[in-house]
Amino acid sequence: MEIYNGKSVFGGIAIGRISVYKKGEQQVKRNRITDVDAELSRFEDAKKTAIEQLQGLYDKALKEVGEANAAIFEVHQMMLDDGDYNESIANIIKSQEVNAEYAVASTGDNFSQMFAAMEDDYMRARAADIKDISERIISILSGKGDNAIGADEPAIIVADDLAPSETVQLDKDMVLSFVTVHGSLNSHTAILARTMAIPALVGTPLPLDESVDGKLGVVDGAAGVIYVDPDEKTLEAMKKKQQEELQKKELLQSLKGKENITLDGQKIMLYANIGNIKDLATVLQNDAGGIGLFRSEFIYLESEDYPTEEEQFLIYKQVAETMAGRRVIIRTLDIGADKQCDYFEMEHEENPAMGCRAIRICLTRPEIFKTQLRALFRASAYGNIAIMYPMITSVKEVKKIKEIVAEVKAEMDAAGIPYGNPEQGIMIETPAAVIVGNELAKEVDFFSIGTNDLTQYTLAIDRQNTKLDEFYDSHHPAILRMISMVVESAHKAGIWAGICGELGADQTLTKEFLAMGVDELSVSPGSILPIRKIIMETDVAKYKAGR
Repeated sequence: MEIYNGKSVFGGIAIGRISVYKKGEQQVKRNRITDVDAELSRFEDAKKTAIEQLQGLYDKALKEVGEANAAIFEVHQMMLDDGDYNESIANIIKSQEVNAEYAVASTGDNFSQMFAAMEDDYMRARAADIKDISERIISILSGKGDNAIGADEPAIIVADDLAPSETVQLDKDMVLSFVTVHGSLNSHTAILARTMAIPALVGTPLPLDESVDGKLGVVDGAAGVIYVDPDEKTLEAMKKKQQEELQKKELLQSLKGKENITLDGQKIMLYANIGNIKDLATVLQNDAGGIGLFRSEFIYLESEDYPTEEEQFLIYKQVAETMAGRRVIIRTLDIGADKQCDYFEMEHEENPAMGCRAIRICLTRPEIFKTQLRALFRASAYGNIAIMYPMITSVKEVKKIKEIVAEVKAEMDAAGIPYGNPEQGIMIETPAAVIVGNELAKEVDFFSIGTNDLTQYTLAIDRQNTKLDEFYDSHHPAILRMISMVVESAHKAGIWAGICGELGADQTLTKEFLAMGVDELSVSPGSILPIRKIIMETDVAKYKAGR
């Protein structure tokens, strides 16, 4: 048995086989072959398998995320049948008498470089697709099959780290737990784990090789430990602990349908944070009162090009209809910093967290912003949608947003396009927004505090830098004082204020947030019922008196 310690992201016990996920390009060797026809046949068979895999992915994505987001798998199938691509591979096999893996890798590199050098944005974006389909064929030729994460059975996924663009493609039904060597407690892998309510560790120094891959593993999320090939005594103890946790979950289920109201009558809205429509089932399962943060940037991250108005509209409409009148707060795209889209062609920045991101992109690229706003306003006619703008620092920005919204409405009126009247709020995640909160509150319908970035900017600490974890204090008195100031500013202007950052799910602070008068907490779906339990057991007046 090997024991590795990491940083706990989400509690719980996971028991299952470990699957090591290694990203990056595969190493391909150039081998001389003697039977050219046999090698050509190998390639054709691998291509056929790849097309079957892609069709399966398309069918699955069509059900889960809709036609627009499934289309990329259809495009990849078409590219695999491209005459020039296939002729190049066949020519290399025949003329150089080399193995199919080498021929595919060489063609993939050549075509990718060719597309990358083109002036047309759409064609440049195809460079990544060529790499993708080539890697898929090489995996099949090498006997690795589909390189999807957790493709065969539910597994404990072990990786160096996972980027947002990788996490959005996960088959979440096949993931028991995440364990990463790198990554921070605020990484997107961590946020995804909390959304899925599965045990997860980051900063875990374990090897990513055969000493771990395929072995039985046990993740104790609360203790921050993964056991590889556990002995009988440890396995039995962990199974017992897992059973106890399941019993606790069953008790929490009895809280479904109950009001989020304290012993002394203080009500609070308890909403869920999600990344895409695949999370809706978890939201409903955990009895959330609404969606407090729909991270719309994931629509962009899982696309190969700018998502169209219609593609976005269908997603927002589906969320609104599914939530059946419950409030759905959709954050406009928050691209930038650690969430990068190649097709945005952002200039390199020395400090991207302080650079052109979120609302700054929207205000400097208004056509992208207008496309999303049109989709949001159209979808608001089908349910209770609210729109939230991130990274606000001034009243000037809010007024500029209002000007663009007015233009969008005028365009839709002229075209006879129906739309609703959604609430419009802002995220408070900069110290500047906290300080001018009284002025901002007069301009919007609600505040939602993004504690992740607010903590980062207040403490001047990069939240992704694990070397600074000992200095990163989300409970710092300055952070708590700022949250209280935001709530006061909101209530003074007659609007509500909530928290949608990860701190909202910190159960050690729930009573403090109630005492501050926070109106809404938006958390990962798995945290809804545990926090409801705390709310229902709290007498806020007594808590305040005893502070």
